Amino acid sequence: MNRVKRAFKYRFCPTDAQAAELSRTFGCVRKVYNLALAARSEAWTLRQERVDYNATSAMLTSWKKSEELAFLSEVSSVPLQQTLRHLQGAFTNFWLKRAKYPVFKSRKKSRKSAEYTTSGFRFRDGRLTLAKMSEPLDIVWSRPLPAGATPSTVTVSQDAAGRWFVSMLCEDIPATMPETANAVGVDAGITSLVTLSTGEKVTNPTFERRDRARLARAQRVLAKKARGEGANRAKARRKVAKIHARIADRRRDHLHKLTTRLVRENQTIVIEDLTVRNMVRNRCLARAVSDAAWTTMRGMLEYKCAWYGRDLVAIDRWFPSSQLCSACGTLRGTMPLNVRTWTCVCGTTHDRDVNAAKNVPAEGLSVTCGAGVRPQRSSPGGQPATKQKTPRREP
Repeated sequence: MNRVKRAFKYRFCPTDAQAAELSRTFGCVRKVYNLALAARSEAWTLRQERVDYNATSAMLTSWKKSEELAFLSEVSSVPLQQTLRHLQGAFTNFWLKRAKYPVFKSRKKSRKSAEYTTSGFRFRDGRLTLAKMSEPLDIVWSRPLPAGATPSTVTVSQDAAGRWFVSMLCEDIPATMPETANAVGVDAGITSLVTLSTGEKVTNPTFERRDRARLARAQRVLAKKARGEGANRAKARRKVAKIHARIADRRRDHLHKLTTRLVRENQTIVIEDLTVRNMVRNRCLARAVSDAAWTTMRGMLEYKCAWYGRDLVAIDRWFPSSQLCSACGTLRGTMPLNVRTWTCVCGTTHDRDVNAAKNVPAEGLSVTCGAGVRPQRSSPGGQPATKQKTPRREP
């Protein structure tokens, strides 16, 4: 059986004492991260020396003994050590050119979180107690943990809307799903969030557009508040954050339901390898593309297919799925976005999205299983099945 690590996230309501303790912990975590980052940057700039995790851990011990930073000893040492490990991971990603150089954490903008390993919490009989706390957290158990599972890591966080969350990392064996011969192609869109090769269209709920007027009002109120630490500005900022959180929660819930259904009903799912970061540069489409959250949907499909033994195939982004006739394989010329239906020379009338969705699985299966699965292109200069880039046309 395939064991995977899954994070189970729950909301909880801290007492005043717990909220104060966690707020101090968040501040100390941020302080230690910034101090360690400054020390590592200075060592490299002045002496061309790389400082590793062990060196920063020794620095943390000396910082706690100093009079200026003695407050670091008032919180649990586990989250402080974990933030040093996170900084080491950030530098590793930078050296491997997977990420940019680490930046300092901001008190106002950075995520408030603290990570506890097994030595920093106690989990017994469904009650979670963190280090330096006398009472367990009042967790809203929206779903049970796997039977017999014990958290290996607990992450406590607070979002911009003021909500408290606890995430527990556990080992789990995903429920097995019966194998099926179904294969489906998924064409992502804006009007229709996805169009399936079966002809089904899933309407885009446009959650951001629904709350756009209310969000604009809240942002105007926030813009009129004087900058600083005033209570009125904090209330206005929190109201904006709550609207954003509502939009994100509804969007995430909808994508979870959609992706779970696709994984449950199909053995093979074929999608297009879209470059969303380039598409959002189009100022006319950026807002709609961001609201559709195609990248989030693809990420959900990837890990759910890995969990449940399904196959996810991504075809080349240059494959002309909309311009290729799914009936005869004829490749049509350039097709503007306002063209939603078109008729092929073979007499077949296509809905643009449905036709693209039908071509997607054919292309994906032809690449993974070999040519001959989909019709060959019959236009002059047609390309074989393994060639996916649209032919360049002379001006």
